[in-house]
Amino acid sequence: MIVSDQEKTGLGNYFIANYPPFSFWKPENLPAAVSALHRPPTPGTPLGLYLHIPFCRKRCKFCYFRVYTDKNAGDVQTYTNAILKEVELLARTECVGGRKLDYVYFGGGTPSYLSAAQLQSLMEKLQAILPWDATREVAFECEPGTLQQHKLETLKALGVTRLSLGVENFKPEILQYNGRAHLEVEIHRAYGWARDLGFEQINIDLIAGMVGEDWVNWKDCVRKTIAMSPDSVTVYQMELPYNTVFSKELKVLGNDDLPEHSIADWPTKRAWVRYAFDEFLANGYEMSSAYTVVKGKAKNGFVYRDALWSGADMFGTGVASFGHVNGVHIQNVDTWEKYIDMLSRDEIPLGRALETTPRERLVREMILQLKTGRLSAHYFWAKFGADIFAEFHAGYEKLRDLGLLTLDDTGVSLTADGFLQIDRYLPTFFDPDRVSNRYT
Repeated sequence: MIVSDQEKTGLGNYFIANYPPFSFWKPENLPAAVSALHRPPTPGTPLGLYLHIPFCRKRCKFCYFRVYTDKNAGDVQTYTNAILKEVELLARTECVGGRKLDYVYFGGGTPSYLSAAQLQSLMEKLQAILPWDATREVAFECEPGTLQQHKLETLKALGVTRLSLGVENFKPEILQYNGRAHLEVEIHRAYGWARDLGFEQINIDLIAGMVGEDWVNWKDCVRKTIAMSPDSVTVYQMELPYNTVFSKELKVLGNDDLPEHSIADWPTKRAWVRYAFDEFLANGYEMSSAYTVVKGKAKNGFVYRDALWSGADMFGTGVASFGHVNGVHIQNVDTWEKYIDMLSRDEIPLGRALETTPRERLVREMILQLKTGRLSAHYFWAKFGADIFAEFHAGYEKLRDLGLLTLDDTGVSLTADGFLQIDRYLPTFFDPDRVSNRYT
């Protein structure tokens, strides 16, 4: 979403996940992706693996990811076979260059939708293709209602180190109206099992501004989360990308109200997040990013995020999944049929791509790392030969004047207001020819 004075929650993407925007990634750029896969890596560049598991019990009304709620056990087997084939094909490419995986991330969808037996089969076969013995982190997203103790035992035994529970809210009415499938009792039960099993890091996701949210309930959600004492808490502000159920309802209605409920505006959501962060910080947490607080940065890092935001390579596997290899952004084909068909013919299922310039890679790392709250000027000089203060002087001055950051001789630091709004202002640093009205 381009910076504007509009403070209602309208249609479009607020969260900035990459640069240049996805709308510039095109099928005609796929030759660059193929070339990147068949070149040796830049020395010292870590390699990660993302696996998109697109199955869900229900589709959340705010979800914009490629997910399926109508697949049976046979479909799950077909898909896991396909993703194994994709990893096998990628493992043969020159860009691996003898590297071992630095991190692995299971996202969705709902990875925990799979049974313990399905997960064990998938993970053991994956590790046989691309070993995990050198990984710093194996992260796994969970929907609380899909977890059983024996499934968590399987995940722990297979090497999962970071477990992320998609709690979002605790109130049954809000969960139900927004399309979430779990109940509060399932949150506490799953968390208790995970704690007893000794996972290295447990993260809880919350969303400020789910339809039906109010101050009383939001404070209650924060209180309950603090009482659970997770290692990490991630708080997102509700947005309405174009292809969600809620967004489609808005288009039909032609206004900014949904049936029965209203969507909080951005100032309200920022106030809720500020309250949450203040409470977490008062209870021993530290800021880790514009969305995340942790109990001790030294022991509760997020390798997947930090590696990606520092230019790591990553194989994005699964339908519609995103990756980055040798300076080229890549997304897989975005339909089940195309994905399965291409892999049945031993073809890597590439859908669109964009080869980035050195400047675009600089901008990408700069805006993403800014979301951690601190930029090191020396880092960008050493890696890119760039003086970010000189090249982006106007942008930093603008954000400083708005009270969103401070500047010193060594780098940039976000203020409390900056943490709450930084995504809104990241397009300030986009090159003019990379500004788009539609980020996706």
